[in-house]
Amino acid sequence: MPTSIIAGSTGLVGNNILYQLCENNHNVVAICRKPISGLPSKATELIIDFESFLTNGSLPACDHVFLCLGTTMKIAGNKNNFRRVDFDYPLGIAKKALESGAKKLTLISSGGADSSSKNFYLKTKGGLEDAIIDLGFDSVNIFRPGFLTGSGGRKRALSEKILMKLAKVLDLVLIGSAKKFRSINAEVLATKMVSTLKSKPGVNYYYYEDFIKP
Repeated sequence: MPTSIIAGSTGLVGNNILYQLCENNHNVVAICRKPISGLPSKATELIIDFESFLTNGSLPACDHVFLCLGTTMKIAGNKNNFRRVDFDYPLGIAKKALESGAKKLTLISSGGADSSSKNFYLKTKGGLEDAIIDLGFDSVNIFRPGFLTGSGGRKRALSEKILMKLAKVLDLVLIGSAKKFRSINAEVLATKMVSTLKSKPGVNYYYYEDFIKP
């Protein structure tokens, strides 16, 4: 039976992917910093310290890796810490998954990601996309969502909770080329990401309209 690795399995999207894969009787290795409460029986934890793991760690044999790691500038505190979590950690996991036999990779990035952007956040996300593509996976699936809604993951700041409530109203003004920045429910996004287990070879990009297709 195929095995998938999830980096970021306690986050809003990663946790949904974890449970959806297990519900479909898929073997899952959940990479985490500390034990996961209520871990599904089909899943195995791999508790790591990311800093030491990047230097000395290795991953079990796997077929597919889901990269759902990410933080915010407020939580990171500065640009260096942000880049460490949103670029160095996922790229390091990707390299080790490739060494362990993974042929497919699915990444949650961001709407507007562009390695040449003047915006630090979008530049970091775009740079990660480029670096992962260069690794040589048979199939790379890049998801570029707008604002994420839903329950689970880390505790949300009050401003984020308010924005979640207003998201559907704000979506109405995002039309034309801005439509790709519309909010998306994490569970819906996770379902589409899980479908990449059967993705075609090459680099495949997914945007808002792709997320909501049946």
